[in-house]
Amino acid sequence: MPPTGGRRMPLHPQTVSFLEQLASWTAVPPGRDGRPAEPTIAEMRERIGAAFPVVRRELPRVRDVEVPGPAGPVPVRLYRPAPPERGPLPGVVYLHGGGWVLGGVDNVDAFCRDLAAAAECVVLNVGYRLAPEHPFPAAVDDAWAAVSSVAREPGRYGVLRGAVAVAGDSAGGNLAAAAALLARDAGVPLAHQLLVYPVTDTAKDTPSWREYGTGYGLDAGSLARFMDLYRDGADPSDPRLAPLRAPDLAGAAPATVITAECDILRDEAEAYARRLAEAGVPVELRRYDGVVHSFFLLPEIFDSGAEAVEFAVRRLRAAFDDHSRQGSAA
Repeated sequence: MPPTGGRRMPLHPQTVSFLEQLASWTAVPPGRDGRPAEPTIAEMRERIGAAFPVVRRELPRVRDVEVPGPAGPVPVRLYRPAPPERGPLPGVVYLHGGGWVLGGVDNVDAFCRDLAAAAECVVLNVGYRLAPEHPFPAAVDDAWAAVSSVAREPGRYGVLRGAVAVAGDSAGGNLAAAAALLARDAGVPLAHQLLVYPVTDTAKDTPSWREYGTGYGLDAGSLARFMDLYRDGADPSDPRLAPLRAPDLAGAAPATVITAECDILRDEAEAYARRLAEAGVPVELRRYDGVVHSFFLLPEIFDSGAEAVEFAVRRLRAAFDDHSRQGSAA
């Protein structure tokens, strides 16, 4: 596992270029007092909507479906990389990032298409409810509704029984980790959990939080604001909100945890990987040096992003292969 401290690596030139572009893209005109005005949630949602790739891979089947949720149907976009006659495939339930406040199905559409093709699996991209309109536990309830529906009724989605993984980035990684714990508690087996720089705690006092709080893409003030909007006074130690605070992680699905060196979430994500390992959960943690939050979803900008996606795909395919071998042995 990566060290908790040690020598800081220099920023990769691709990171420097990305941060310059990001600063230009997110520049806010000054208000009447001469200071930059804090953007509204609506303005931030509009900006993030234009920030992700629009080039999309063609797949044999992409369709919008719904899963039953606690507050009504949860929208899900389903991607299938092979025609239906091939039969059921492994499945990945994917949960997008955005601080529980921003983002949606469209923002990770291109990535989910590529993931489906590379991992040869069905991907289900979940449009969970967002804060502040729908605070905690709305998002995690919707995430669990999707995971449990696919795991319990795989044939409905063309998914192979027992070969279901959950994945997510940032706040989506938080939801994926929480859903994996809910699955364990409900006796619903998952093949894997892929956590990409996940939020795992409500306490924000780690070295990476202090060192990379401003100027590295994911701003500490913004994430703290989003956390407050999402938490809305809920118990900060609730494991559905802060998986790192769960009393026991034993029995959770095998995991892959991916982090970026220059990311405020690095330390809490790596702490979660260590706790999983201490609880006897098979886990592989990989840190990518010199890069920042969001690198994983931007392989066209970051070489490390492309490498991380390839690594994640290998881990998912290996998990699904293990399921196939166990099924054959049974």
